[in-house]
Amino acid sequence: MTLIDGKAVSAAVKERIKKEIEEKGLKIGLAVVIVGNDQASRVYVNNKKKACEFCGITSYEYALPEESTEEQLLKLVDKLNEDGRVNGILVQLPLPKQIDEKKIIERISPEKDVDAFNAVNVGKIMIGNYSFLPCTPAGVMELIKSTGTEISGKECVVIGRSNIVGKPMAMLLLHESATVTICHSKTSNLKDVCSRADILVSAVGKAGFVTADMVKEGAVVIDVGMNRNSEGKLCGDVDFDNVKDKCSFITPVPGGVGPMTIAMLMENTLRAGKLQSL
Repeated sequence: MTLIDGKAVSAAVKERIKKEIEEKGLKIGLAVVIVGNDQASRVYVNNKKKACEFCGITSYEYALPEESTEEQLLKLVDKLNEDGRVNGILVQLPLPKQIDEKKIIERISPEKDVDAFNAVNVGKIMIGNYSFLPCTPAGVMELIKSTGTEISGKECVVIGRSNIVGKPMAMLLLHESATVTICHSKTSNLKDVCSRADILVSAVGKAGFVTADMVKEGAVVIDVGMNRNSEGKLCGDVDFDNVKDKCSFITPVPGGVGPMTIAMLMENTLRAGKLQSL
């Protein structure tokens, strides 16, 4: 078993972005909007700002109070859509309950939607003609490729069907000519389906959900889960200690998929800047 080091792969991606921005003298800006005082969101936003700083991307933070209205946030998004200094707009989720997330995401200009959540960008991913990819699935693809694993012709199983990870993940694997199965809470014979997978991606958000009897000998296992176990320790969806000896490659949690999400956000922001300057 070989551990896939997400920190090392993400560092290489950020290094590449930094170099390109420096060499071409590009001016790239990312607006990050946070509403309220959610602690986890604050940590994410700070990490995104740090990554921007490293890569040479200017970050603009807009922190709105918890009680902000949907109207106020829509107004801010409109303003950022028009702002020439801003190439990418990221609204940190979750939003307070008085704000409709879907409405906000749809208001972000598809050209600046560096999370690739807008329906226009989602549709483009479906047909394979995309400018941006959702950051987590794009990061997973980088991690799989970093192992030298050939994806074409492989049997891949994605556990989870969310719009943010599961569905786009399946599409990206399909674009690489894999045979893809999406599993979810209603899948019967889940264990049998998973144990056929050459590449198994779990994004269900349940600690220890993927057990050794669900994993094929020699499989590549990618754990997208970010959970807390009974002792409050950060862990993934995969029962790591029991699965690790069965697979050829596996991502740890933390230090696997997590760092890649922010690296791919930087990649999308750079791409947005380049597309807008054409």
